Amino acid sequence: MVSVVMSMYTGAKTVVGTVYGNSSGFEVKVGMNQGSARLFVIVMEEISREFTELLYHGRCCMLMT
Repeated sequence: MVSVVMSMYTGAKTVVGTVYGNSSGFEVKVGMNQGSARLFVIVMEEISREFTELLYHGRCCMLMT
């Protein structure tokens, strides 16, 4: 899953639209694509669900404070 998400961003390029037309393409080195916030929430929800299941079924050795 991590490799899939990383591949979405490797070499990502974009343009900026202006009233004069689109800019030249440039590489995006920081930030997320539109819609990626939704992907992040979905992944974090699944991680949270799995972690909660581990805790409630006694398969996690972390101490809760």
